[in-house]
Amino acid sequence: MRKLRLGVVGLGRAFSVMAPAFRDPRIEVVSATDPRPDALRQFERDFGGRTFPSIESLCASDIDAVYIATPHQFHAAQAGICLAAGKHVLVEKPMALGLDECRDMIAASENTGAHLVVGHSHSFDAPIRRTRALIESGGFGRVRMITAVNFTDFLYRARRPEELDTARGGGAVFNQAAHQVDIVRLLGGGRVATVRALTGAWDPARPTEGAYSCLLTFEDGAFASLTYSGYAHFDSDEWCNWIAELGRKKDPDAYGGARKLLLAGDESALKASRNYGGRDYSPPASSFHQHFGPLIVSCDRADLRPLPEGVMIYADGERRFDPLPAPRTPRVEVIDELYDAAVSGKPPLHSGRWALATLEVCLAMLRSAREGKDIPLASQSGLPT
Repeated sequence: MRKLRLGVVGLGRAFSVMAPAFRDPRIEVVSATDPRPDALRQFERDFGGRTFPSIESLCASDIDAVYIATPHQFHAAQAGICLAAGKHVLVEKPMALGLDECRDMIAASENTGAHLVVGHSHSFDAPIRRTRALIESGGFGRVRMITAVNFTDFLYRARRPEELDTARGGGAVFNQAAHQVDIVRLLGGGRVATVRALTGAWDPARPTEGAYSCLLTFEDGAFASLTYSGYAHFDSDEWCNWIAELGRKKDPDAYGGARKLLLAGDESALKASRNYGGRDYSPPASSFHQHFGPLIVSCDRADLRPLPEGVMIYADGERRFDPLPAPRTPRVEVIDELYDAAVSGKPPLHSGRWALATLEVCLAMLRSAREGKDIPLASQSGLPT
């Protein structure tokens, strides 16, 4: 079996969550670049790979693909460097902060023949993919309505200043809606026609969107409602059997932990200590599939509810559970897609065009909230046939 030699740009939170997936036998993580010496030392301990002072020198080394896990505002330029060097790219969501940047990334991929995959988003999760397969089986009729809800402590986790500035890619829409939008687009067929949204920014000390509510209409007449709050009050993991987003059991008695940590000391120091290579860093662990809050897909003849252990099916005459085996590796679906694209030449589902369409929805949410009107979309893409 051919191993895919992978370089990493950015050893922050996103990398720490993806790192267990890179233990997959198909992947060999061989190099990294990051401005933080402690992160580079942790990388050398964990992976035994080389470290480089710049993205250009990393791309000049013997690698097949690059994982870009830097802050959002750097994605477009860094992906351009990697693609121009002929390296396949896995870039974190959101793909970029503007549609023109996305188009430049897509053009660079097409011009060089290097594949561009965007993720992780929770539309990769096995319960979501299983729900899509149930829909495609035809046994439950057409998708008519999707309801997605998530209440978390997102806004009160330790943040860098730009993470609290919408103009620089901060806030719940850029960071969290990308997950929900990707999920409902996958389940609803991909092509959103219009967006109507409201956003909430209710804490002057955290001056960005911490909540949103949104209605999407699809070109075939289906519609989806998306609600998200990151204000650290109600925790919707209560509705997911106290299984957290990353697939591990959560202690409900730890309520308010994020706010307490913020009050305990300097926020930038707290973030650094818990980040990859920091004093309090610990690798994430999971026993269940990852998720992004309660979700119900309403079809003609059933409601489908993906859960961390499988999919509940509420059909006309029965209620039954379609179980999934426990994940052998967290986020292995991302590795499947990257490896199939880079090694087998299979076009990825989460391509640049798919991710551009998701970003278009997110940008329309922000615009709709500002202007108080429906926003029509023009750059949507459907599911591969």
